[in-house]
Amino acid sequence: MATLDAIHTASQHHAPMESQPTARLIANFGIEGDRCAREGRNGQILIMPAEVLDRLEIFPGDVRENLTTRGIEIMKLQPGARIRVGAALLEVVKPATPCERMDEVRYGLREELAGQRGMLCRIISGGVVKVGDRVGVETM
Repeated sequence: MATLDAIHTASQHHAPMESQPTARLIANFGIEGDRCAREGRNGQILIMPAEVLDRLEIFPGDVRENLTTRGIEIMKLQPGARIRVGAALLEVVKPATPCERMDEVRYGLREELAGQRGMLCRIISGGVVKVGDRVGVETM
């Protein structure tokens, strides 16, 4: 069973990511209180597989992801795939490209994360999610 391992938000640009036990995901907007939440933005939320973080020996939130999942192969999903996270439904938009900020975490991390920094998604239907919620791919 795939699960939601961690939730992180940042209230301001370059602010540290803060761990949250729950979050309210708002359709076509983002995570309530997160600085990246904006109506109509394609990359409203970043989902990252915990398995990649484990392999690279970094902690949830370090690569500025919002949702950290375990047990689901996020990086194998194609744009348009839908992911159910607790009460919310997300749609994969595209893979996230590692930015220069990744090298602030650890020199060379930007290169290490190429092709595995998670998926940018938009929120199709919102709801409250919590750490431990089930995560799964929805069939259309």
